[in-house]
Amino acid sequence: MPGIRTSGGLTLAGITLAALLAIVGHVAVEGLDPVSVTVSDYAVSDSGGSIHVAMLVIAAASAVLIPALRRLGPPDGRRHAATALLAVWAGGLLVSGLVPTNPPGTPMDTAAYVHRYASVLAFLALPIAGWLLAIRLPAQPHARRWLRALALASLLLVAAMAWSAYPGDRALYGLIERALILTEITLLTLLATLPAPRSPLPAIMQFLSPQKPQINANRRP
Repeated sequence: MPGIRTSGGLTLAGITLAALLAIVGHVAVEGLDPVSVTVSDYAVSDSGGSIHVAMLVIAAASAVLIPALRRLGPPDGRRHAATALLAVWAGGLLVSGLVPTNPPGTPMDTAAYVHRYASVLAFLALPIAGWLLAIRLPAQPHARRWLRALALASLLLVAAMAWSAYPGDRALYGLIERALILTEITLLTLLATLPAPRSPLPAIMQFLSPQKPQINANRRP
């Protein structure tokens, strides 16, 4: 389907642009430790504004993929749930990019809580969507295995972040978050590169297509 290929190309272009913006946002900031502080902490620094733009770019790149994934296989509850979760992922990134967190070392305000829980929803939604879409790929076992592996790894990293944020005293919090982001962006990249499913031939085309003669193996001359 051309729509899937076109949407996938736009998504890949958006991922590439967002990665470059995120790198610029990290390099431009001094005095913060990426192992312990979050990407959002970099984004609210004086030189980290490009990271907010990167979040918005990924949100847009994910949104253009939603209509194409709706055409991935016959409609059922799993497909509808997966596309809805992908919309939650895109929406969570959009809110996170528009509503910044508080600067490091300052009390959390309402905007910071909105940013936090929008990010949590996004981080949870994408791997579940990937797992549901993997079920719909029986003819693509390699892609199905990778989607499931990336989805499971993402959920484990979400659990690791929750542990670090509360009983773990934020140990390696920034490093775990960056590993989670890398894993989920890899999952999104895989979704964008899924081959387009072949549409079945219309009935008239099946009737007109030449049929190969069947050879009876038991027939003797």
